[in-house]
Amino acid sequence: MTAALFSPAMLVDPYPTYAALRRTDPVHWHEPFGAWVLTRYDDVVAATHDPRLRSDRAGGMGERAGRPELQPLFEVIGAQMNITNPERHHRLRALVAKVFTPRAVDALRPAVAAMVNELLDRLPEQGRFDVIADLAFPLPARVIARLLGLDTGELEQLKRWSDDFSAIFGTDPSAVTPEQYQRALQSTHELTTFFRAEFEKRRASPGDDLLSLLVHAEIDGDRLSETELIANANLLLAAGHETTTHLIGNGLLALLHHPDQLQLLLDEPFLIPNAIEEFLRYDGTVQFMYREAGEELTIGERSIRKGQLVYLMFAAANRDPARFPDPDRLDVRRRLDVHLAFGHGPHVCLGAALARMEAQVAFTALLRRCSGLQLTDEPLAYQDNLELRGLKGLPVVFERRSA
Repeated sequence: MTAALFSPAMLVDPYPTYAALRRTDPVHWHEPFGAWVLTRYDDVVAATHDPRLRSDRAGGMGERAGRPELQPLFEVIGAQMNITNPERHHRLRALVAKVFTPRAVDALRPAVAAMVNELLDRLPEQGRFDVIADLAFPLPARVIARLLGLDTGELEQLKRWSDDFSAIFGTDPSAVTPEQYQRALQSTHELTTFFRAEFEKRRASPGDDLLSLLVHAEIDGDRLSETELIANANLLLAAGHETTTHLIGNGLLALLHHPDQLQLLLDEPFLIPNAIEEFLRYDGTVQFMYREAGEELTIGERSIRKGQLVYLMFAAANRDPARFPDPDRLDVRRRLDVHLAFGHGPHVCLGAALARMEAQVAFTALLRRCSGLQLTDEPLAYQDNLELRGLKGLPVVFERRSA
């Protein structure tokens, strides 16, 4: 049985719906969103490279949501590097790219390993723990805080602001309540106030962190505007922890549902890097992104009009049998060339190398130090976000070994 597209029921298992669309209507017009939905691998990849599909799409988001008074909130979104025009995107991305090169990321590996072992040392010797709360959230949050130059004691507050800010963008706009919009506005104001104070500190005394890099950067001789600084600091904060949190959570849940694959990794831990790629393909965090047609074009014999939205369903493409044989089977030995969990093309995820490294370190330590991992009988719940698929919690039982 398939759930209605973009319905809350899809949070539990979106993949039957994606499969049905791929078979029957791969370039699908979704009337409630007024948008086209692409579910085939080749169509999605082509769309990521098509200059006619624009990423700078925030200009009319307030009107589309039926809340024009919220346009100041959408202006902050519109200044994020991932949805600016191509030239601006390239230059903003180049400013911070050196922090996320494979060499720079590999230099962080010992520090990340120490963080993982510290978090696992806090667990009881046996019993129950929540993988999300006790490992999958605090690990990447600490890492991105370190890169940004923020105090880890501020992480919970920053997460609340960031969650409120992003909650209204990951679901059906018609389902967002007035209270959610109000919380988003208030949290945006508080987040802005916080980052302004951090920027002032770095103007007076710059460090080697990402916030200092943004504050003192120039593009075409101009410093970034206050809105650009706030928007991209928030983007780095949110993207730096949330996607990796869900990579760890979704990946471990997949293993616990496939004990034969879990046993393979216990027997052959050298497979863990390959397994991370399979977790990303099998149940990646970022389910989709969307673009706006800058001019009329054709996709799969369907005419896309200028101004229409086009949803690129990365998670659906990653289960396309035309690209991945037996795609609904988890196989940690699967040889993957290119999956779309980090996107594709010019907007491929800047922090992909960091997320991979954190997940590799986390799974290596978790499987070595926690034996007998099993799900509890507690029901699982997913975040109320259709764009970023992840669990609210993942309670397991285990026995802990020493480091």
